[in-house]
Amino acid sequence: MKEKFYITTPIYYPSANFHIGHCYTTIIADSLARYKRLKGYDVCFQTGTDEHGQKIENKAKEAGISPKEYVDQVVENAQDLWKALHISYDKFLRTTDHFHEKAVQKIFTKLYEQGDIYKGEYKGLYCTPCESFWTESQLVDGACPDCGREVHEVKEEAYFLKLSNYADRLVDYIESHPEFIQPESRKNEMINNFIKPGLEDLCVSRTSFTWGIPVPFDSKHVVYVWLDALSNYITSLGYMGEDDAELKKYWPADLHLVGKEITRFHTIVWPIMLMALDLPLPKQVFGHGWLVINGAKISKSLGNYRDPREYIKQYGVDAIRYFVLKEVPFGNDGTFSEEALVSRINGDLANILGNLVQRTISMGNKYFSGHIENKRVAEEMDQFLIDKINHLDNRVSNEMDQLHISSAISEIFSLLRDSNKYIDETTPWILAKDENLKDRLETVLYHLLESIRVCACLLEPFIPSSSLKIKEQLNQFDSNLKYSESNSYQLGKPEAIFMRIDLKAK
Repeated sequence: MKEKFYITTPIYYPSANFHIGHCYTTIIADSLARYKRLKGYDVCFQTGTDEHGQKIENKAKEAGISPKEYVDQVVENAQDLWKALHISYDKFLRTTDHFHEKAVQKIFTKLYEQGDIYKGEYKGLYCTPCESFWTESQLVDGACPDCGREVHEVKEEAYFLKLSNYADRLVDYIESHPEFIQPESRKNEMINNFIKPGLEDLCVSRTSFTWGIPVPFDSKHVVYVWLDALSNYITSLGYMGEDDAELKKYWPADLHLVGKEITRFHTIVWPIMLMALDLPLPKQVFGHGWLVINGAKISKSLGNYRDPREYIKQYGVDAIRYFVLKEVPFGNDGTFSEEALVSRINGDLANILGNLVQRTISMGNKYFSGHIENKRVAEEMDQFLIDKINHLDNRVSNEMDQLHISSAISEIFSLLRDSNKYIDETTPWILAKDENLKDRLETVLYHLLESIRVCACLLEPFIPSSSLKIKEQLNQFDSNLKYSESNSYQLGKPEAIFMRIDLKAK
């Protein structure tokens, strides 16, 4: 039986204006899901859209349409963007899905009936864009600590989740499971800034708007968006539904990938909900940093927004994916700029990868009409390359297991650099001048093709379409991640995988 791997991204607020920062989490998750599939795992990769709440209701009212009509339009935009980025999700959940709404109502009722939800009155500070409640002490310069926008006081009848009842149990769990919240800085922030100062019970219903899942036993109330949204990770697997076979198969989740601004909900509210439901907690929540431009979050108001599809059209989808995965140290904030993107394209993708593929295949076609076999005429320098090919899978695996995606890519490019160096050292163009060295020449090209083949396989999670193009030019789709002595190559026509870009000419 295959080992399972369940990975999720947050379900996103549906928007007509997704930017490259929104894509960051999903590209990372996709690369991890693809890598686990490559390694033989039974993968379930889930994303989706969070479609209830006051800001959706307000936007729909401004547009003169119903909230459902509004979200139907903008959800299509999200799905189109994920398609453009080659996101290979297995499940796409909408919180307006009927099965999800019914399951959330059952969850709310269960928690109420067992005393974990109670009725009271809420008076406090609320950020509508973030749909978050805050205390006065949590504000930064009097504004929402997440988005920096104005908060306003609300007072209304509400239901509350008893977070305070589970605080000690949550701290014990976090301290006994050091891998649960990563990176370490997020764990320290959650414990010191939110849990130890004292957890306040969470408002989990609203009466001031109607666009939400109705509380089944109190029609004046709709379920607060975070209880609704967080439940998606189990409702999609059949929790509180007619068939929970997938829940039994995939839960607990192996990895929740979230932005640092919502780590609090995923490491405090969500674990307490699961404890109250008597369900196991996810194995890990990783709160990564933001992708910023010139030190600022990407937004239309700051004038640094471009639709990601514009970048894809200009530079290619794999260049965007590669940059995001390679340039940003996972867990920290990273900077996106077109200058840095072009530098990565020219330096890594065109010079190192593309040049190696094109000149190796060109030599194979020129000297052997594209047919290459291992003639086993070896020299000492060959073994270094072969050993590095054989060690690559383990090196990449070690980095990916720690979510060091940039480092995993660096391991692959280290072999690509050594392969280019191997060409310089073996000088195939000189070997080609001597008929007696023909078998040696073919052996050299064979070693290079094996290196390219293994690298193409391991690059598939990161740059899938380019990986496929390389395999097609090799006419070799063997997924073996070690050097093979007995492959046979019938090469296709060499075509540029990546073209150098002159930013000044654009």
